[in-house]
Amino acid sequence: MPATQVDRLAAFEARQGRIIAAVTDFGERHPLTARVWGWLGLDFTGVAFAALFFCWSLTPSLLPRDWLFQGLIGGINATIGYGVGCVVGWPVARFLLPAWRWWPPPLPVLRAIKVAVPVAAVLASLVALVLSAGEQRQLAALMGVEGTTTSGYLRTIVLSVAVAAALIALWRGLRDIVRWVSMLLMRRTRMPLGLARTLGVLVVVLATFMLIDGVLVRGSYVIVNQAFGLEDDTTRPGAIQPVDPAKSGSPESLAAWETLGFEGRNFVSRGLDAEELTAVNGSPAPEPIRVYVGLDTAPTPEERIDLVLAELERTGAFDRSTLVLIPTTGTGWVNPTAARAMELVHNGDLAMVAWQYSYLPSWISFLADREKAAAAGKMLIERVHERWSQLPEDDRPDLFLYGESLGTQSGEGAFDSLAEIRAQMDGVLWVGPPNSNRLWRQLVERRDPGTTEVQPVYADGLVVRFADSREAIHEPDTPWLSPRVLYIQHASDPVVWWSPDLLFSRPDWLSEPPGRDRLPQMRWFPFVTFWQVSADLTNAAGVPDGHGHNYGSAVLEGWIEITQPEGWTENDTERVRIALEAFAEDDGPEK
Repeated sequence: MPATQVDRLAAFEARQGRIIAAVTDFGERHPLTARVWGWLGLDFTGVAFAALFFCWSLTPSLLPRDWLFQGLIGGINATIGYGVGCVVGWPVARFLLPAWRWWPPPLPVLRAIKVAVPVAAVLASLVALVLSAGEQRQLAALMGVEGTTTSGYLRTIVLSVAVAAALIALWRGLRDIVRWVSMLLMRRTRMPLGLARTLGVLVVVLATFMLIDGVLVRGSYVIVNQAFGLEDDTTRPGAIQPVDPAKSGSPESLAAWETLGFEGRNFVSRGLDAEELTAVNGSPAPEPIRVYVGLDTAPTPEERIDLVLAELERTGAFDRSTLVLIPTTGTGWVNPTAARAMELVHNGDLAMVAWQYSYLPSWISFLADREKAAAAGKMLIERVHERWSQLPEDDRPDLFLYGESLGTQSGEGAFDSLAEIRAQMDGVLWVGPPNSNRLWRQLVERRDPGTTEVQPVYADGLVVRFADSREAIHEPDTPWLSPRVLYIQHASDPVVWWSPDLLFSRPDWLSEPPGRDRLPQMRWFPFVTFWQVSADLTNAAGVPDGHGHNYGSAVLEGWIEITQPEGWTENDTERVRIALEAFAEDDGPEK
């Protein structure tokens, strides 16, 4: 290359380098966005916003949080606040302050501000932590669990700083890659700075998306699915193969014991037998029927649903007085308390049917596999209802639907409207519905004026009702037509109230008076509340009965209201509740 061209190229690169430095390092040239803490390179305005967002994150959420969870959430929200501060500070420093005559102030004032902001941020965070520890103890007392100590809760700030530092470092790494790509494009193609930076951002964003979506998400999905598939091959301690022909997995069953999966073997082995039912209810009981088909029972969904119907025929399920369809959660889990409550209420004269559609736990299926849940519920309900409809109308069992958590979403997938539900079912009980449930959301949004999102009333409670506690199931004392539909949803259940909408908008349930087990101090903040409730999801069922995602014995009252057993009394309810508690103690804790 001729010397003159070399000189021109060198001059061009030097000029472009100066432009990049001028644009990217503008903060160092203006007092407001001057970098503080030297080697840390933190933006002055970002630090103030990070402290604000961290203090917001310390406000109470739906469930009690220990210092570890709070540290993670505080760090995430502090990082978001830092980014917001940088975005806000840039136009102010670039366009607004230069027009003010009094800016910049004297150098001693600037130095004082540089010291005061980080000191004030730390002090405000410590004060907020002390206040938050007290609110966490109030929330814990509301739910009957042990609260945190103030001294222990102060560890939160250390973890939050570490989390925020890691996230900011990750962001800066991506920013440096953008700069490197931009410089490379400028040197190789001599394109203008603006175009080079735009292309640099697009390249890094696209590469990051491909890495996350194509490698991390899908790869993690495969790995997690394989890992839980291996766990599905195990069996819960105490779960043994049934010998009763009325159970799937028995020697006579078309669904082999070893193919039912972890939750399927748990379901068929934990049923009550006729002798136990007779002892509790004081009247002779038949052997209850439990039908279950696992993912490994047949290779395709169509073959598995054919086996479900064959098992129903083999066991004589259509000859019982009651048939219960149970769309399951991700792994095929069926609430053992709910299943036993049904057997006790009907004294064994019923059949329950469920099947597995995934190896993944409910929360992973909710995030990555909701379509499969809806499709599985639709197939189960439609095929069983089709066979049930072929029976003589006066010789059919009552057909009920029960679902819990993701099982409600699976069940809702079979229907387009409330009218369709009532046309096909004799009653529906749904417990802890996720906020994304389509039918649930429609009913809540169309609730009667003056009623709250936590305790909605739809059409005067004539057909469908909502209850936030065991006691509220029996309210109001007004006509309730059959077939009945009942949703049970706790005010403190993050599964019910979590939604991506929490990022940017305040939901009605945080604008209205709080439910019975939520602190009134809980407020909505952009970004912050979303991460708070997201953290609550991880411990949704780790609270006592009647709170969070733990519905326990409330299912019993709900089932009685839906099925309306003839001649049933409050003494019968109490008798069954005592029996359920005794059986649960014999089982020990759930895995």
